[in-house]
Amino acid sequence: MLSVVVLTLNEAKHLRACLESVRAFADEMLVFDSGSSDATIPIAREAGARTETRKFDNYAAQRNAALGAARGDWIFFIDADERADAAVGEEIRTETARVDSSGADEVLFWIPRRNFIFGKWIQHTGWSPDYQPRVLKKGRAHFDPLRPVHELVLAQGRELYLTQPLIHYNYETVAQFRSKQERYTRFEAREMFEQGVHPRLRSFVSMPVREFVRRFVTLRGYRDGLHGLLLSALMGYYAFRRQVWLAQMWRNV
Repeated sequence: MLSVVVLTLNEAKHLRACLESVRAFADEMLVFDSGSSDATIPIAREAGARTETRKFDNYAAQRNAALGAARGDWIFFIDADERADAAVGEEIRTETARVDSSGADEVLFWIPRRNFIFGKWIQHTGWSPDYQPRVLKKGRAHFDPLRPVHELVLAQGRELYLTQPLIHYNYETVAQFRSKQERYTRFEAREMFEQGVHPRLRSFVSMPVREFVRRFVTLRGYRDGLHGLLLSALMGYYAFRRQVWLAQMWRNV
């Protein structure tokens, strides 16, 4: 049995299309919400999804809770702003059936994403092929609770990389990008703080520069044109913001 899980918080804008994209191959659709105040829950139920609510603490904990709530043997996590076409569904069903029938040891499938940022498919700058750990064998894989953001899956078996990409409508505006990156940056700074990492003065300059060069040169962001330049600059800025948050946390000790 394949359960498709969507974590949500005020995703009324995207959720209907997301659920429609997986309906044909999902045995169960579970919308795991963290307290939406918009029409997310009614839309989910209208689409035939089961809903559960849990207060959000971090991404890894939320995904693990959803993993436990899902009824399937295989769990496919998809975000509300992602779409899975028929080819994605067929590949997931084919590979899970193969593992189940053969007794193979694959317990985690990685899926590539085709990211659209500010209306453009970003093929470089670190956003392609953008493999994500999304299909887990229940009881054999879970999310590392020590990694609250940019989750790490702990798998008790082999991993498989699939070929069919999810479509990810990642960021529509710079304001949306900044809001989400600021949230990620706080989580990352908190993780560094809890590991005892102290900010260094030179890091306020070296880390942003290094991140810009990595994105724009090493990861060939220049091939994405002005979008690549803007994204590289923004990611450099958030490398700086991470140091700012870290310094504030140590000042508050």
